[in-house]
Parts: sequence; C-alpha cells; structure tokens
Amino acid sequence: MSQDAHARFKRAFPGIALTIFLSAVDQTIVATALPAIAADMGGIERVSWILVAYLVAATCAAPVFGQLGDVFGRKRLLFVALAIFAAGCLGCALAPNLGALISARIVQGFGGGALLTLAQALIGEAVPPRERGRYQAWIAGSFAFASATGPVIGGYATQYLGWRSVFLVLLPVAVACAVLARRLVAVPPARRDAPLRFDWAGLFVFVVAVGCALVALDRARRLDPAMMPAAVALAVLAVGATIALLRIERAAADPLLPLAMFGEASIWRAYLLSACVVGAQVGMISFLPVWLQTVRGMAPGPSGLMLVAMSIGGASGAFFAGRMVARTGYAMRWPSLFLPVGVVLWAVLALVAAELPLPAFLPLLAAAAFCSGTSYPVVQVVAQAAAGRERLGAASAGVAFSRNIGAATGTAVVAAVVFMAVSATGSGAAFQRLVAEGPGYLAALGPEAAAALRGELAEAFRGLFATAAVLTAVGAVLAWRVPLRRF
Repeated sequence: MSQDAHARFKRAFPGIALTIFLSAVDQTIVATALPAIAADMGGIERVSWILVAYLVAATCAAPVFGQLGDVFGRKRLLFVALAIFAAGCLGCALAPNLGALISARIVQGFGGGALLTLAQALIGEAVPPRERGRYQAWIAGSFAFASATGPVIGGYATQYLGWRSVFLVLLPVAVACAVLARRLVAVPPARRDAPLRFDWAGLFVFVVAVGCALVALDRARRLDPAMMPAAVALAVLAVGATIALLRIERAAADPLLPLAMFGEASIWRAYLLSACVVGAQVGMISFLPVWLQTVRGMAPGPSGLMLVAMSIGGASGAFFAGRMVARTGYAMRWPSLFLPVGVVLWAVLALVAAELPLPAFLPLLAAAAFCSGTSYPVVQVVAQAAAGRERLGAASAGVAFSRNIGAATGTAVVAAVVFMAVSATGSGAAFQRLVAEGPGYLAALGPEAAAALRGELAEAFRGLFATAAVLTAVGAVLAWRVPLRRF
C-alpha cells in the first residue's frame, strides 16, 4: 500500500468500520430478543415482522442512498443516515405496542441500509481499486464479527437488562460513528454538474417488489399450508412489480437501478455470487444455535458463543483475500480456489457433524467460514472497479442489495429444508416443544426417548449443512465465470 493510500486508510477506517459494525450487528442482535418481545407484547404470529420490516427497509434504502451519494456527496449523507438510524433505535426502545415497534423498525432499517451502502462506497472513494481489497478485508472482518457477536450480545442483554436494551445499546455506538465520521475527507460528488431527476416511480415499484418478495419468503419458509395462498399471491405480485420496474427503469432519465450496469457480466455475476455465499452464511448463523441446543444439548449462551468460530474464520478469509488482491492484483482467483474447498467442508459436516467432538467440529466450521470469507472483499472490489467512479454508489448499493436478498433467501431455504426434514421424521411437535422448553423437556421424556429424538433431529439437521454446501457450490461456479480477474 502506498504511503498516501495508507494515510487515507488510517484516517477513514475507524469511522467506516464502526459504521459497518453498527449496521450489521442490528440485523442479528434483535433475533435473540424476539421470544422476550413476543412474551411482553403478545402476537407471536406477527413477531417475525420485526425482522422482515428491517430487511425490507434496508434493501430499499440501498439504491436510494447509493444514487443520492453520487450526487450530493457521501460524507454529508452519512450523518443523515446516522440520524435516521438513531431515531429508529429510540422509537423501538420506547414502542408501546408491537405495531409501533414494527413501524420504528422500518425507520431503523432505512437508516441501517443507508449506512451500509454509504460506508462501502466511501471505501471506494478513498482508496485506489487495487488497494481496496486490503481495506475491504478489514470491513468484511467488522461485518463478520458483528454477525457472530450480535446474537451473543442480544441474548445476554435481553436476559439481564430486558429486550428494550438491545436497541438502547446501539445509540452510543451511533454517536461514536458520528464523531469518527468527522475525520472523513469530504470528496466532491462525481455528478456535481448534473441535476438529479429522482426516480420516484421506480422507487415506489421497487418497494412493492422487494416488500412482496421478502414477505412471501417469510411466509413460505414456515411451510404452513394456511399461509401458502398468501405467499403465492405475494410472489406473483412481486414478479409483476419486477416486470413493471424494468420498464420504468429503461425509460427513466436517472434510473434508481441502472440496468446497463447490472447487465455487465462482471457485476451481475459478482452480485449473485455474494447472494449465494451470504445466504449460506446467514442461514447457518440463524440455525446453528438451534442445532447446538437441540442436537448437542448446549445452553443458549454457549451456543451463541460457538458462532465466534465462524466470525474468526470469515474475517481471516477476508483478510487473506484482501492482502492477496493488493499484492498480486488478482481478485476472483481467491474465491475461485477456496469456495470449492468450502463446499467439501460443508458436505463433510453434513455427514459427521452430529458425532464430532466440539474440538474437532469448531476448526472445520472456522475453515468453511474462511473459504466463504475470501469472497467478501473481492465482490465489492470487482463491482466497484467494473462500474467506475460515476457509478460507485450504485455499484455499492447493488452489493448491499444482493447481500440482503441473499440473507433473506438463504434463511428461507435453510428453514424450509430443516423443517421439511424434521416433519418427515415425525418429530415436528417434539422439536417445537424442545426449542420452547429447553433441556427440561428432554429430562421429562426419559433417557431412551430423549436419545431417539436427538437422533432424529441430527438426521434432519444434515440439511442445514447440505444447503450451505449447495449454495456455496453455486457461488464457486459464478466465481470462475466472472470476467474481471485482475486489476
């Protein structure tokens, strides 16, 4: 790294890394508080909207702030996004009922999606393309750390301070982000002389398409026959809105989604690669604690701590790939080599995870996460380099969008596979009681019945690791087919 680039790195990294952490940790810290929220406010059948509302808002915010950042400058908009996010956190903490909480989550999600998009684009603004891999590796490490520690923080905060504390604890982090963001160099916007004609029609149809698609996935993953008609209707509406969106964007003067950019092979294949790998990782993060508690008999707190192995592995893979991109100029070479190894590791875990002692299981888990981590900085670097500076915000927004869609889809697919497998064993009701009541339920069953139930669940949960293997395999194929290989 050149001396000038290193200076920019040191000046920008603390603010951007903390911003990435703030945006990423919110997506996982709330998950462990959902049972407590449902118990306090009721409406267990609607509690998943707390997660879906955030994800829909974050996905919609990505292209909006990507475009606005290209026109008005990203440092200025970062403060706006932090204010929106903080307002959402406060609204969630003070919400008197579930409806108000979901509404506040929409505000919080819009701010969180904006933070992630702006932070990624600020990296591309501060550092030359070849050096971005090293920088992106640090950011990917922040993201992986937040994804793994979020459930741990949320679980212990909810247990000792109540579920509202998981939102209040984010407020001082947002203030720290604002203080550190003042150190960022204000770069003139790429489109200073071009007036913006904002694509309001495109935004409206985009919100409809994304909202319907994600809610349909949320309904479909439960495999409840009563919800399937609504899921199908929402999916059809999402497809119709997507077709309308394509027509609107082709005619728009300043399209929200620049279709010409998405048509470039290096960009769309990198986005799809990101969606597959992130889908596998988030699906694993969502269900691994359940596997550890039900199959391996671990307590909730320690089971959340096991995710640290994935955090360390993913961050290490990102650091390795980032350094190699900076040293050699090759980008997609590293996920092309390591993602196939990750496929093998996930497949091995699908076969033997239930019988492996933890000292052997954790290194394999970390190694699989390492292989996935090699794609994290590469996707962002390739997309930004292929798009160019004038489309930097749009390219970064596309990465955030692909990750959100991948996370939602991957979680839905993993949930469907696991629940179908559990239902096929005939232990669906027992599984739900075990999740709700914990080890006490197994004690009431007796040693033989408890061992039989755990054996059935171990067979069903092979699908968790097998699904991660399949999604990672698709990502590996895409990594080999990205045209932009070297900077």
